[in-house]
Amino acid sequence: MSSEWRCDVHGPVLPMHVAPHIDADIVGVAVKHAAVPLWCPWPLLPGWMITGVGWAGDERSGGRATALACSGPSPLGGGPADVLLVAEEPGIGLGARFAGIDGPDPGPDLDRAFASMAHARIKAAGHPTPLWAVAAPADRSAYVGEAKGTWLYAVAWPASAGYLLADDVILHDLTESVPSELVYGAPSPYLHGGA
Repeated sequence: MSSEWRCDVHGPVLPMHVAPHIDADIVGVAVKHAAVPLWCPWPLLPGWMITGVGWAGDERSGGRATALACSGPSPLGGGPADVLLVAEEPGIGLGARFAGIDGPDPGPDLDRAFASMAHARIKAAGHPTPLWAVAAPADRSAYVGEAKGTWLYAVAWPASAGYLLADDVILHDLTESVPSELVYGAPSPYLHGGA
């Protein structure tokens, strides 16, 4: 007997919780469960809104990985774009799942990337934070780095939406405070299983 959550393929895993809709109360629940940062672009990019939140963890461990979805106009025009921001402890695998890469962590792909200049530079919790592109399926772009001692993934659909990270994106950790001016939208299809 074991009280752990189990996957037939991956063995012991943490349960994933995805809120069916998003509003300030749901963000409050996610913040309460989070044992890692819950990253949010703040201020929000023009025309962007928060479209989902989730976390991986149970009542004993808390949220050892968090995911926040946001949607808005594509930086290159021509339709909508979606970005998922994932913070997680090493070995959890939530960011890798959304990025479409094998294994629980970025792995050898990131080892090669570290040898090059960062592909994107953002600011997380007030600190310059380099991100490196990792191999992802053609329908998305994925970047990974480290912030506040955890992996930070930024996964964007379509792939061209990754150009958002070339702008001066500032990430705020919602576990520290939740701005009352956040704007919420319809649920993200990517956070809800469309990845």
